[in-house]
Amino acid sequence: MVALTLHPSREALAEAHHERLRAQRAGEVGNVHSWELVTAVDGPGTRLTVFLNGCPLRCRYCHNPDTWRLRDGTATTVEELVARIARYGDVFAATGGGLTLSGGEPLMQAPFVRRVLHEASALGVHTALDTSGYLGAKADDAMLDDVDLVLLDVKSGLPGTYREVTGVDLEPTIAFGDRLAARGTRVWVRFVLVPGLTDADENVDAVARIVSRWPNVERLEVLPFHQMGADKWERIGAAYSLADTRPPEPEQVDAVRDRFRRDGVPVA
Repeated sequence: MVALTLHPSREALAEAHHERLRAQRAGEVGNVHSWELVTAVDGPGTRLTVFLNGCPLRCRYCHNPDTWRLRDGTATTVEELVARIARYGDVFAATGGGLTLSGGEPLMQAPFVRRVLHEASALGVHTALDTSGYLGAKADDAMLDDVDLVLLDVKSGLPGTYREVTGVDLEPTIAFGDRLAARGTRVWVRFVLVPGLTDADENVDAVARIVSRWPNVERLEVLPFHQMGADKWERIGAAYSLADTRPPEPEQVDAVRDRFRRDGVPVA
């Protein structure tokens, strides 16, 4: 007796693809790269940080280039992710922690992010959005109502340097920061210090001028460049231009922090 293998018809495959796209557009399903439980990183307390796939930026120092492509993520429903969040409710309550949505760029999946943030807020979980701000226009007021903290990456203060670092324009990030300031949304700014790329005094001063216009910024974190993500570039077959760049010396990091402080920026 010969066993027959039944393959889905072309019509059935097309219907399944259509339904998957509909669910993604509705925010019912998102593409998740990974998640981790961390302390004193990505916001206050112990955080469940969820990394979503998809990013329009191509930062030269990116340590998660494997999150760039939206289609590479694992399809995850809102219900599945919220169930995972709920498991850690006691941990969040005990440590003052919560949920952080990161990436990639989470606003590439704005409908999914909107639903997850709303459900997490309904559970009483502190929420943070880790974003470049480049797609800030996708974060409508309803979404931001469910965000307790924005971790905003200001990758450069000079438009030319910003484009050299990311491949995109600086202005959308500034516009998003202005919106957050007008709303009074809590913000922690992050700035990656890369020798020979973002460390020029004029660039640091330009970042300070931008951040100083936002009274809702509670702190600025100077993050030293590192090489821990270099092997991921090789694995995805992408050219890594900073292979010969060394991390900044501690003295250089301290000097940049002091420069921000002199400009009146609250530094972590």
